[in-house]
Amino acid sequence: MTPAPAADAAASLVAELVAHGIRDVVISPGSRSQALALAATHLARQGVIRLHIRIDERVAGFTALGIARETRVPTAVICTSGTAAANLLPAAMEAFHSGVPLLLLTADRPPELRGVGANQATTQPGLFSAFVRWEHDAPVPGDGAWSGLGAQAVAAAMGADAAPTGLAGVAGPAHLNLPMREPLSSALPEEYAAVTGPAPDPETADEVALERGPLTVVIAGADAGADAALLRRDDVDVVAVRSGGEELNLNGRTRAAAFVSVDRGAADREWLGAWMQASAASVVDLSEDAPDHEGLQSADFAIRRDAVRAELDAVRRPLDRELLVDAVWRATWPHDRLMFGSSRLVRVADAVLGGKKVPVHSSRGLAGIDGTVATATGIAIASQGGGAAGITRVLLGDLAFLHDAGALLLPPDEPEPRMQVIVGNDGGGTIFDGLEVAASAPQEDLDRAFFTPHTVQIEQLALAYGWEYQRVTTRTALDQALTSPVTSRQIIEVPLQR
Repeated sequence: MTPAPAADAAASLVAELVAHGIRDVVISPGSRSQALALAATHLARQGVIRLHIRIDERVAGFTALGIARETRVPTAVICTSGTAAANLLPAAMEAFHSGVPLLLLTADRPPELRGVGANQATTQPGLFSAFVRWEHDAPVPGDGAWSGLGAQAVAAAMGADAAPTGLAGVAGPAHLNLPMREPLSSALPEEYAAVTGPAPDPETADEVALERGPLTVVIAGADAGADAALLRRDDVDVVAVRSGGEELNLNGRTRAAAFVSVDRGAADREWLGAWMQASAASVVDLSEDAPDHEGLQSADFAIRRDAVRAELDAVRRPLDRELLVDAVWRATWPHDRLMFGSSRLVRVADAVLGGKKVPVHSSRGLAGIDGTVATATGIAIASQGGGAAGITRVLLGDLAFLHDAGALLLPPDEPEPRMQVIVGNDGGGTIFDGLEVAASAPQEDLDRAFFTPHTVQIEQLALAYGWEYQRVTTRTALDQALTSPVTSRQIIEVPLQR
């Protein structure tokens, strides 16, 4: 039995993506995309690809983004037409600005059903134009072929510069809009298979070679003014290594480069080592004092009482933001992954934590709170593939957590990632307390429009979505929660003062 044109084209396209190194596909269910979904599930049953199902397209987009961020290989996300496609825009924007390879496969109505009031039909070609390396509105199967589109999409996402919007060596999203006519699917022959190809390599670009210059340190105190900004000097050659969709050119004369090579010598390593030692010495020490063993064993009642009281005070010490980020940092190791949400906590971490060889992720392309939990889930899925060890932790505020609550829903037939979502809950958006609005807005208006207080019971939310839950209020309890064996998904709530 010959498959319907839509089914045959979809199967060929997915097979082509696999042949060019795609291993992960995220699907949001829908009618118009059914041929693509069935082709992907067919190959997933054969073990050719890893399939991830998400009912929310926004969550699907950020899950794919997280997988691609960790693997540096494009992940394909498939959705149906209409608002489903529009929900991929936030992830596409983040991928564009942060240089993450992503494939957006949006099913669509055929041309005769566009612009005539047809159900679930909107203007999808060009929907992501400002944020993709390459886009293509494919012909309807039967009117034209889809052959070669998968290869072009993968190449563009990996930084090929053949397309008009391609950027050599800079990864990003690519969009295939795929219109189909009914019948939208048909049974695929069991012998349908795909030949797996190697992971795609990023496009290489010309390097900018820099000569070694004088070792320079700029120390600028308060009110140092324009004279302290090294980037403003006309006699300094500024080269920015580009990793996202925009050029880094805040001073109007920066040269862009995808790769930079510098002739480093022993003096550089010695100089760098000295600075690393100085940096380590400046780290804020948030550890508790060692127990007073002599005092605890003293025959003098008063001395022993004071030692016991000091020990109990240390155990009962309430958590603040500094202790929270310190505990998470200390519990995380090179085989783990750590995702920071764009919350107040990441600013605290930047102020108090020292260096450590830990893979750290954050959505810093646009610094938004959108999709934080979904992105971390994708990172966990990718980093723990093949039985690899490690835990993925995401540290975020309560509003960032609630903004992505839909990402807590995972299908019961997919392996559970080992995750700890640590929520610093101060009852609202306290990050605004430190911004200029706090100095100009009446307190009532500040609270309502920015702090946005809430009374969400996070424990009930965890229960509804099937996550383990702990509420911790002391450093000792937090350390125990972070270092106990993790076999599934956990939410750790840490109440914080505003």
